Amino acid sequence: MKILTLDFETYFDVNFSLTKMTTMEYVNSDLFTVWGVGCKFEDELTDWYSKDDITEYFSTLDWSDIAVICHNTPFDAYILTQYYNVKPAYYYDTAAMSRGLYPGQSAKLKDVAERLFPNDPTLRKGDELISAKGIVDLPPSIEDDIARYCRQDVILTKEIFDTLINRYPQKELDLINLTTKMFVEPKLNLDINMLEKHRDKHKQDALDKIENSGTTRDVLASNKKFSEHLESLDIVVPTKKSPTTGKLIPAFSKNDIAYKQMCTQYPEYLHVWEAREAVKSRIEETRAERFINSINKDKTFSAPLRYYAAHTGRFGGTEKINLQNLPRGSALRTALCSPPNQWLFIGDLSNIEVRMLAWLAKEADLIDAFTEGRDVYCEFASEIYGRPITKANKLERYVGKTAILGLGYGMGWERFKYTLLTGSPSVDVTESTAKSIVEIYRASYPNITRLWALCKQLLFSMKDQYQTGSKYGPLTVGRNSLKLPNDMYLQYPNLTYAPADGGFIYTSYKRTERIYGPKLTENIIQALARIVITDAMLKLDNVVLQIHDEIITCKEASEPETELQHMLGIMTIAPEWCSTIPLAAEGGYSKRYDK
Repeated sequence: MKILTLDFETYFDVNFSLTKMTTMEYVNSDLFTVWGVGCKFEDELTDWYSKDDITEYFSTLDWSDIAVICHNTPFDAYILTQYYNVKPAYYYDTAAMSRGLYPGQSAKLKDVAERLFPNDPTLRKGDELISAKGIVDLPPSIEDDIARYCRQDVILTKEIFDTLINRYPQKELDLINLTTKMFVEPKLNLDINMLEKHRDKHKQDALDKIENSGTTRDVLASNKKFSEHLESLDIVVPTKKSPTTGKLIPAFSKNDIAYKQMCTQYPEYLHVWEAREAVKSRIEETRAERFINSINKDKTFSAPLRYYAAHTGRFGGTEKINLQNLPRGSALRTALCSPPNQWLFIGDLSNIEVRMLAWLAKEADLIDAFTEGRDVYCEFASEIYGRPITKANKLERYVGKTAILGLGYGMGWERFKYTLLTGSPSVDVTESTAKSIVEIYRASYPNITRLWALCKQLLFSMKDQYQTGSKYGPLTVGRNSLKLPNDMYLQYPNLTYAPADGGFIYTSYKRTERIYGPKLTENIIQALARIVITDAMLKLDNVVLQIHDEIITCKEASEPETELQHMLGIMTIAPEWCSTIPLAAEGGYSKRYDK
């Protein structure tokens, strides 16, 4: 394919900018104006095309044979596809590539250029854009400045691409392309009517609760005024120690144990507690509004996912719409639907992290349970309670599930007790019971605890130049890093042994983070599980969304059940590097994302 590096420059002002709006809201607004675009075709000179010349230039290109390169491609490619109705054959994104190669560091164009070309002052981002703020139609002198600024950005982007491309695995480039397509060539639809009803219901519900509370929104929203209101009711204000100042502050978070105890102690003020939560938790209302405002002009819904949002490679939410947080049964989830005559196919890799943990730790009993299709949550709950537990024993199975999912990464009894207490449902176990469950887990799965110790040793190996290249399973030790089987790296910049901090520390986004055996275990398992998921994504066609361990495709199918089984079959093909892992997947098909 031919390579086209491009960068759009667009109108912005104090209130109309991407800092306050989603890309969809911004580009689809009546205020949206393209000032021009900088383009570098192959290795030709970089040109600037004013807004009146762009369409004509684009018409001269064979887009079916062009791969575009941008820095933050979802933005520029969204303009290409939604504003100019142009769809290139492939999408590269140097910002995404930077996140993958330098996790925990800024992926802004300015910062990437300085990091890659520290000794070349010609490869620096300019600041001429500021002079055009608030100007819709650029006068010639300012347009010349913007054109120069834009051409420099295009040159930087191409230089960064040329520097990074040979270090980047093809599968990961294909994943960047797929992630971009989910956003800029959307296939999902959105049930606007459902979301409007959902938004209005929550808005009215909040108003009713505030009125019923006997006080005002201002009082309920302010910690200081709410404290004074509680004191006027002769209620002792619950407190907690501030993590920043160390001083006592009101414990008003809905997950604070002291706050929960207060609400339970004074059931006669339930109307006050409900009103407080309604005022402080407007997330359903505001998220529904954000979804509605982000609909495309053709009524499709772009799926905004951030590639390599975490240093383990996992996707994250972006565009002020966190698609990684769509609870089952919620209106936000159910409002996502397929176009007419098509189905959504939802496949979920079952217990992928636990299976990966059992495989890497060589925990035979757990592997056998998964291979034979047994319910590991019920089996462990049976160990806890000393009697057979089945799926009918929902509370007991929930405790077993929480243990299996949480204790594999070194969680202690206090955290486990708190996790159960703040979970849904809330389960209050005694200190001795929490300790007993943790002890049962570690005794039942000794190879997992041995894996924590091995991972602690891997941290030392990353600091030892003589250990570089040594292997454990699919992992290869590097300098302050572990090479993964997809040729990407788990990286721990400035890794330093710090016994006072309980292990090691490293730098991430200019912050110091702790890393120790069980935590490294968690990082490794999440990174490996992510590869299994993304490998499946690249084998499937028409992928429109990926959430946690779920993959969603959208297509026509005369026999949807056959298509679903085909999808689940692909998802359970184990990669060569973990060919013996017992994978399983379940799923369904629907006109809505309601599985």
